[in-house]
Amino acid sequence: MAINTDNVRLVFGLKLKQLRLDKGMSLSELSSKSGLSISYINEIEKGKKYPKSDKILALARAIDVDYDTLVSLKLSKRLEPISDLLSSNILTELPLELFGIDPANLLEILSDAPMKISAFVGTLIEIARNYNMSIEKFYFSALRTYQEMHDNYFEDIETEAERFLEAYNVAPEKLLSEKDLADILITRFNYTIETINERVNPEFSTVRSLTITNPLGNRLLMNVHLSSVQRAFIYGREIGYLTLGLKNRLHTTALVEAESFEQLLNNFKASYFASAIIIKRSLLVPAITRFFEQKTWQPEQLIQLIQDFNTTPESFCYRLSNVLPRYFGINQIFFSRFNNFVGQNVFDMTKEMHISRKHYPHTVRDEHYCRRWVALTILNDLADNIRSKEPPRVLCKAQKSTYVDTQDEYLVISFAQPMSPTPNLNVSVSMGIYLDAQTREKLAFLDDPNLPSREVNQTCERCSLFDCRERIAAPIILQKKHKNEALRKALKKIIP
Repeated sequence: MAINTDNVRLVFGLKLKQLRLDKGMSLSELSSKSGLSISYINEIEKGKKYPKSDKILALARAIDVDYDTLVSLKLSKRLEPISDLLSSNILTELPLELFGIDPANLLEILSDAPMKISAFVGTLIEIARNYNMSIEKFYFSALRTYQEMHDNYFEDIETEAERFLEAYNVAPEKLLSEKDLADILITRFNYTIETINERVNPEFSTVRSLTITNPLGNRLLMNVHLSSVQRAFIYGREIGYLTLGLKNRLHTTALVEAESFEQLLNNFKASYFASAIIIKRSLLVPAITRFFEQKTWQPEQLIQLIQDFNTTPESFCYRLSNVLPRYFGINQIFFSRFNNFVGQNVFDMTKEMHISRKHYPHTVRDEHYCRRWVALTILNDLADNIRSKEPPRVLCKAQKSTYVDTQDEYLVISFAQPMSPTPNLNVSVSMGIYLDAQTREKLAFLDDPNLPSREVNQTCERCSLFDCRERIAAPIILQKKHKNEALRKALKKIIP
């Protein structure tokens, strides 16, 4: 979307409209004084047309301002938020068409009620500042919204993945291994695969991979601490970039490298492609169907499925978020990822996605996530195993979680494992499935007595479970809410 080319027209139109209203002039009065038609002035004010010099001079004389003031791109203080928005990268980088927004309509909205829109935009900017929201985080939020709009399922990428598998004669029952994917990169795409030299470049010690593009052949540098399944996914993602023809790309997955929304979107598409060729939907859907039909909860079978598909718990859960809405009609789901260092009672939500009208859990600032969530308790279990010197393994737990405030119930399935290559860092990935009547019929193991149930909440600060043993913070937000409600009730009694 080339919104930059419209900025000058829009700013001129906003300024003209503001000056006209400040002078108390109607469109017909400005038309009469300038000699320009009402319809033409209206199109100028909406940012649709930019007048020639002689017409600008006529407008300037009509509203009694000098020519340079009218053509200046500087807006008044009241419209500064819109000016900030237009001069930022956001509107330039975001392909608004992906979200069903016509750029021309956006410009018309801005020009129709500039003062109200300016106040609204200013509020959003202030919220972003208060929450330290960088442009990169804004792009990630936009990408997450894009995924949620489509139930995180993209048939065009699924089709391209299957065409790729067919072109390389991959049998329907075959699963691609790390070696298969590396061979394709090397022999078909002229890649050289090397390891990252941490002694020479210590700053890359926590980077999983680094791609150096070259017309004569690309170099892919890999972290020596990666597992086979992690390497396989990176190879698949590289193939995704090439097969889908995605030129504007990330060379690592480090957040600091993201320069545009297009780069994040292309990285998502390449990653989706990698999941689609490694975890083939033709094999995954029947496997999940069989798992859902079991009468008892079998976490070992889920772990075995992850191993069979040569993938990680995170990629597996993310792949489930692709197929559950499309093939099982389960479209009220969320995905989350938490990081935790062994020995610390701090849990950071590093990823979330909601294909649901009910947004649990969600990222919060300066609050403590409910310690009853299985996503957190499984990390404590993993930390205990590490301290006990047990052999490293993937843990899997499930819990039926009922949110106290709303009584919404979710089946939450969590996996936890050490986060290679960062020492002492553990990660849990979870998928939550909202348990409505339709979904309950599809999960035969829900009545298994070995599947625990717990009441949960969002954060300690908002929780009414005062006898909770896991609580680590006072319910200050809930108490403030109750205090405000009591005040409102008292005011209603005094003021009729």
